[in-house]
Amino acid sequence: MMTTMPEPLMKTDLPLPGRRQGKVRDIYQATLDDGTEALLIIASDRISAFDVVMPNGIGGKGVVLTQISNFWFDMIAEKLGDRLQHHLIATDADRVPDLDDAQKASLRGRVIVGRRCNVVPVECIVRGYLAGSGWKEYQKTQSVCGIKLPEGLKQCDQLPEPIFTPSTKEDEGHDENISFERACEVVGTELMTTLRDLSLTIYNMARDYAAQRGIIIADTKFEFGLPKADTGDNNNAVVPILIDEVLTPDSSRFWPADEYEPGRDQDSYDKQYVRNYLQKLVNAGQWDKNPPGPELPDEVVRNTLAKYLEAYERLTGSALQL
Repeated sequence: MMTTMPEPLMKTDLPLPGRRQGKVRDIYQATLDDGTEALLIIASDRISAFDVVMPNGIGGKGVVLTQISNFWFDMIAEKLGDRLQHHLIATDADRVPDLDDAQKASLRGRVIVGRRCNVVPVECIVRGYLAGSGWKEYQKTQSVCGIKLPEGLKQCDQLPEPIFTPSTKEDEGHDENISFERACEVVGTELMTTLRDLSLTIYNMARDYAAQRGIIIADTKFEFGLPKADTGDNNNAVVPILIDEVLTPDSSRFWPADEYEPGRDQDSYDKQYVRNYLQKLVNAGQWDKNPPGPELPDEVVRNTLAKYLEAYERLTGSALQL
């Protein structure tokens, strides 16, 4: 059990071009020691809920997320490498000569060096259980993203088979669930069909592995990119690769299998713990889900990090020192 919390990394300011800041990640352009043009993707300790970034972070969270992603990237390369490539080039900043030793040390454990891509503007969501926005939609329409489901399902029920439910990818505001047909209109039927099949394949592999470790992966989100070609702009000839984070507590719902019970919200290893705390504030009229977000109490911060660490330890079978 942790007795002290790591100091949270809330922002970075590196001497690299192209800085972009998302809700959790800071991204820079970088030229590696062999001349390769890459992206430096840094997982900060910021945490967002209801599309609002909280004013205080979860110290060490970015390290845990990055190490979980790296674990899955290794497994995907080992088990699915003949069908799917990913963007990961390196797992530290040592190959970025424009950073000094102190800057590299500050990023240790929380950086991914990835291939530069044109991001496919559709998020690829796979649901194996009926939760979140899928449950809300089912209650109204008996379907999710246009996919008709059996009648009489309860909250958090396992679906007869995993379903692919894409969404828009918005830089600001809420992403919107869309049908597969609408996603095909956005990026093309051939590409979207490929991404659907790859997403289901990754999810099934990860679900089966996690189940052996006592974790239910209820749903997850994947992102894909088209590597920038060395010559020309014809992305139609480029095979999509897996990018961003993968199968982390921020992009997935992880539930402890031994506490699973349909018909209610589940205990979780992900940031649902933070969402539940914030929802209580909303219900009490103390927050309206608009920025700025409320300060998270020490107990919520500590318990959230403990859940992230437990997810890592269950999945990998080893402890992570922060």
